[in-house]
Amino acid sequence: MADVFVSYARADKARVAPLVAAIEAKGWSVWWDPEITPGQEFDDQIEAEIDAAKAVLVVWTPTSVASRWVRGEAREAAERGILVPVRFEQARLPMDVRAIHTTDLDDWREDPASPMVQDCLRALNAMIARSLSTQPAKLAGAPVAPSDQKPSPRYTICVLPFANMSGDPDQEYFSDGITEDIITDLSKVSSLRIISRNSAFQYKGEKLDVPQLVREMKVTHVLEGSVRKAGGRVRISAQLVDCEDNGHVWAERYDRDTSDIFALQDEISRAIVKALRLRLLPEEKKAIERRGTDSAEAYDLYLMARQMYVSGQEHDEHAAQAIIRMCTGATGIDPKYAQAWALMAIGYRSLRALGVGSDSGMAAAERALAIDPDLAEAHAVKAYILLQDGDTDAAESEAAVALKLDPESYEANRTAARVNYQLHHFEDAVRFYEKAAGLMEADINSVATLMSCYTAVGDAAAARRAAEVTLKRAEAILERDQNNPGVLAYSAYGLMALGEADRAKARMNRTLMIDPDNSNMRYNFACSLVVYLKEKDAALDMLKPVFASITDSRLRYATVDPDFALLHDDPRWGAMVLAAEARLAATKTAAPTMVVEADRHG
Repeated sequence: MADVFVSYARADKARVAPLVAAIEAKGWSVWWDPEITPGQEFDDQIEAEIDAAKAVLVVWTPTSVASRWVRGEAREAAERGILVPVRFEQARLPMDVRAIHTTDLDDWREDPASPMVQDCLRALNAMIARSLSTQPAKLAGAPVAPSDQKPSPRYTICVLPFANMSGDPDQEYFSDGITEDIITDLSKVSSLRIISRNSAFQYKGEKLDVPQLVREMKVTHVLEGSVRKAGGRVRISAQLVDCEDNGHVWAERYDRDTSDIFALQDEISRAIVKALRLRLLPEEKKAIERRGTDSAEAYDLYLMARQMYVSGQEHDEHAAQAIIRMCTGATGIDPKYAQAWALMAIGYRSLRALGVGSDSGMAAAERALAIDPDLAEAHAVKAYILLQDGDTDAAESEAAVALKLDPESYEANRTAARVNYQLHHFEDAVRFYEKAAGLMEADINSVATLMSCYTAVGDAAAARRAAEVTLKRAEAILERDQNNPGVLAYSAYGLMALGEADRAKARMNRTLMIDPDNSNMRYNFACSLVVYLKEKDAALDMLKPVFASITDSRLRYATVDPDFALLHDDPRWGAMVLAAEARLAATKTAAPTMVVEADRHG
């Protein structure tokens, strides 16, 4: 196995060869242009080599940036902390690695002594030295060098949604919130691999079936429990089950004042770590104990707002207003509650997207960042707001920061997807939307936009799968709220993509009766009418009231939306665009109007 794995596009081999020679001159082995043994699986060898490498050099060029193989290898190296990227021709870097220092080699002239190549070699040397320092000493009795690297996960745990035993369905937000926070806390322990919230919550309400969980999730342990909250007291029962023998590794029941909820969560996490005989690194202990607030009352309000957000109600006007009210209450109790400020910003952003609010949410996002500059969700919502305002460069930068801070953040992935979609980087948009949809089971927006992304890249089968998921998620919400206009619109969009035009049109007509002036909904209906039925006249009729009040940023977006490509040669489309441009030009000196974003693209 080689010291350095070089990831590059085959078309760039000639310019990579001198760089490889400079690396080999330092005495390091390089894996870059292999001869595959007959019968050997190429993917298997690549995986083995990149796993064994002490450093990964990625050569970014306009060609390699477009390669999903190079991007995948770069992501894996970045996750392991061994990525050393270099660039030619000012290639536009993928968003999720943009925050990593990259050396430009356009002027190196194949001179190993050039400053930029020396910079690259120093970075490789640091990676290789660090890797060697963490390897066990080979001589018996020789001291092992201390390691700063975190241990590889030893156990995989699925934290099942804690049952709400309060006898009040309205307390569901609290038990779900406790579960999510325990998942978050345990995810900070490097010796553990924790199943994502989205995967764990699909088992909500089901009886524990250990063999099924082992089969489907490849878990070693399951944590299950219950929460009872009443009269200022909270009782939490929890047990950790070993999937190998179905035995209890640990079990405990806590009965405390609700004001002790944070200490209680810390105790549960520490008890699990202790039961598995693991060692918490100092930074992991600090991360688990770090809370956004010390106020149980503010935390309770935040949990209610978060439950409303994650349950897919974000694009409902009344839900967005409720999120803002709850977060306003939480920040009133604790003005330094950064997570509540960030969620408040999301509420304002949603109202603005729905066309019923003028506050962009930027002030709340900036307040969150002033309190906690490392809060990924705050950077993500700021990026989203910047994108709404038409500042794509700043939006890209903020989204990259959010992803760097927390690659597993739902809001960071969703925002990165939105930025890439708007820039027509559809393959990257697919990757981030898929991640976002996998992190949040109630997210209809991401899977609905994936339909458009897959269509843009010509993957009809994937577009159909996305339509099926869109419809499934929409139907789940409609069971609870059958007159939700936004969700009805999503369901119609999914039905249209699945070839059920009559059912889709029936839902469109019903939704228009409920909320005829909803511009977002009309925009999405027009997209489906064009893309799936090629009904240009019907789509233009649907868009007419949208263009009558469209904002400047939305107009710019609509004119490049790939879903409307079929309309561009129609005189009515041209007339609508010109009329909107004239109206906007006449009001340039007036107060800024609201930005109306289409939910499917939002």
